[in-house]
Amino acid sequence: LLPIYAVFAFGWGAAPLVLLYWLENLIIGAVTLLRMLVRGASGGAVGAAGALFTGAFFTVHFGLFCFVHGTFLTYFAAMSEGREPEGFPTPMSLIGDALAIAPGVMPIAAALLAWHVLSAVQDMRAGETDDVHTIMSSPYGRIIVLHFGLFIGFGAMAVLGDPLLGVLGLILLDVAWGVFLTVRRSRQDREDPPIAQQES
Repeated sequence: LLPIYAVFAFGWGAAPLVLLYWLENLIIGAVTLLRMLVRGASGGAVGAAGALFTGAFFTVHFGLFCFVHGTFLTYFAAMSEGREPEGFPTPMSLIGDALAIAPGVMPIAAALLAWHVLSAVQDMRAGETDDVHTIMSSPYGRIIVLHFGLFIGFGAMAVLGDPLLGVLGLILLDVAWGVFLTVRRSRQDREDPPIAQQES
């Protein structure tokens, strides 16, 4: 609900919203890496070493996806504001631009960070059932959602001249994806009891 609030309270258009979702991708990537390392450590020295290797690969691979998307979104934001992009971005400049693009981005991003960290901690305390490779693959679906959202936003701007329809479409797409993941995870939890319960 926070992005919907920002649209009406702060007048967010398509650019702040997609950049917020890009920041959330970074947050999810960092939390995913944490889950991978904790899950690997539960398997002893061999598991920890494997998680470190897989985590390094994930950091480069997922980070590259996010960097390319962030660069594209920075140009999108500049175009939507009628200005020229300022040179080629760096990872830190992308994050800084995303946080500063509109009022409310930083506190909403902080709320998303808290939510994802708490959810991950809850999963880990309950007993992580996914292996390291399954955890690693989990955030890539959001990349696909963001692609669709970009097409929606650009399509609305080009055809209708009003990005608000693209904004609302992206919100609905992200919500639908979140509901799908929640339902799927709930079914998996019922079918595969946590490790602590299996051992007891």
